[in-house]
Amino acid sequence: MQTIISDGRTTYQGHPTTVLMPDGKTLFCVWTIGHGGPCGPLKKSTDGGRSWSGLLPTPANWRDHVNCPTIWHLPTPEAPLRLVVYAQEPESRRMVYSLSEDGGNHWTPMKPCGGDIVSVMPWTAILPTGDGRLIGLTNARDPESAEPLSNRIIRSYSCDNGLSWTLPEPVTHLPEANLCEPWVLPSPDGREWACLLRANNREYPSMVIFSRDHGATWSVPRPLPEGLRGDRHIARYLPDGRILAVFRNVAPDTAGFGHFCGWVGRWEDLKNGTPGELQLKLLHHAPAEPKFQFDCGYPGLELLPDGTVVAVTYLHRRTEDAGNSVVSMRIPSSQLTQEFSYEAAK
Repeated sequence: MQTIISDGRTTYQGHPTTVLMPDGKTLFCVWTIGHGGPCGPLKKSTDGGRSWSGLLPTPANWRDHVNCPTIWHLPTPEAPLRLVVYAQEPESRRMVYSLSEDGGNHWTPMKPCGGDIVSVMPWTAILPTGDGRLIGLTNARDPESAEPLSNRIIRSYSCDNGLSWTLPEPVTHLPEANLCEPWVLPSPDGREWACLLRANNREYPSMVIFSRDHGATWSVPRPLPEGLRGDRHIARYLPDGRILAVFRNVAPDTAGFGHFCGWVGRWEDLKNGTPGELQLKLLHHAPAEPKFQFDCGYPGLELLPDGTVVAVTYLHRRTEDAGNSVVSMRIPSSQLTQEFSYEAAK
């Protein structure tokens, strides 16, 4: 089942992320106007992604901030429905946040995060460390590189549940691959973390690093299975213990090249570099021009209590559209079988 959250027939809608609330059916989706452009659009679904609200009111200064906003449920005992959206100042790329303590009904204006975080992306991964802190990961420019579009993975810690952060520290760096956009998935027993990484230099495969101490130290990067060659991975566990990862496919010579795709496998496949079970083509991207071939992905991915997967992305639905649309799709996890594979989607 596909639902258009925001139609790009006349205006470019891009870079959505989502969050699922504790009731298991309310979702929020936030995105930008234009490629990495102004924030502001926010919608809600109260029925697990079957339908979406109109645009929700947000503070006016959201539109003064940019670039792939990310939304997180970061509850406190006093505010169990607390939400935080991260974005950036347009010139400095200093990270900012907006806070809702009432489940998305009211939002504070964007303001800089404590800690003066400067990065390429807002936080793409946030996890509790088990000691009362949060760890955030994203990518930032390498201060030692002469390349203006360099990337290195950084981490920072928050002791106030996401409003202020410590001075960023490097996590890993592979200059030739230009690693970026980390996503962290714990092992089934929670003792180890896998961090999936985009290689912005597409001559390199996507990479993975591992931590056994809640992100304090990490292994050296090594290639992910080839079926995970893509940008901006989001991964979650299905009810049967398998992993579903969704991303923008950048693997040449595959039917999913340039489209919104997925991979189904297990933790052991991430650890051992084995292929996994399935490579999925989820939604077709129809760019108006070749230069926009990879302008899709940047997904939201949520798993509902009944096992339904809700995946959200942006893509060019029709070549005649002026821009990309934000699209939601619902798939029962039991249907993530060979019928959804590349072979069936040609």
